[in-house]
Amino acid sequence: MSSITYIKQWIIRLARRRGYDIVRYSLQSHSDTRFIKLLSDHSVNVTLDIGANRGQYGDFLRSLGYRGKIISFEPLGTAFADLREKAQRDRNWLCEHVAIGATSGRTLLHVAANSQSSSILEMLPQHSESAPSSRYIADEEIELKTVDTVVQQYCRDTDRIFLKIDTQGYERWILEGSRNSFPHIEGLELEMSMVPLYKGETLFHEMVSYVRTHGFTLMSLEPVFFHPRTGQLLQVNGIFFRTDMVAGTEKPIQPDPSLR
Repeated sequence: MSSITYIKQWIIRLARRRGYDIVRYSLQSHSDTRFIKLLSDHSVNVTLDIGANRGQYGDFLRSLGYRGKIISFEPLGTAFADLREKAQRDRNWLCEHVAIGATSGRTLLHVAANSQSSSILEMLPQHSESAPSSRYIADEEIELKTVDTVVQQYCRDTDRIFLKIDTQGYERWILEGSRNSFPHIEGLELEMSMVPLYKGETLFHEMVSYVRTHGFTLMSLEPVFFHPRTGQLLQVNGIFFRTDMVAGTEKPIQPDPSLR
């Protein structure tokens, strides 16, 4: 073994002991670069960030160089306070203290100890056993709007929308309230469960089939949540985009230069 190889392996072992990993970075294969290319190729200029929590997703988009409009929606009061403070520093980032669902109205949000696992749906034992910090500790009454309502409120007919939904099992209901807006939505990012984690949620295979019927193709899949003891994959993030197929090949889409 050469001295250079030994040093590299020593650095990797040291990083892993401290909870980090060092891997080769490739512009062609890294998930982040593939994602920002998809946004650019589909000329996305508005992102609806549903289930924004404290603004982590907006930060992620900006770190990739996305300069389009971000509109974030978060119903949990404590998380929204942090989100609003962050969004106020970005003139192209709006936020609203509201949940998104199939209909407008009011409902109860089950508040999780870690805030990120809060959901309108009842949590199942598989989830709370896999992540004890996700257990519910309170309920909070919240306002509901639909995607169709907020698209009318914030978007123009010419906007090309990316819809990100991370709502702990409630994704299907949100899509049900998006039917009139689907023609303006170029892409989706959905958190999907491989096994039941919330009562009544739509699982991975059915969700993929459902969005396919509305013209979206699965383009990327990333693991999110594993069972700490068994290693079983419990949740994934799926990224979907519309593909315009002409004679078996994808029709080129002119990229939006603002995303470069």
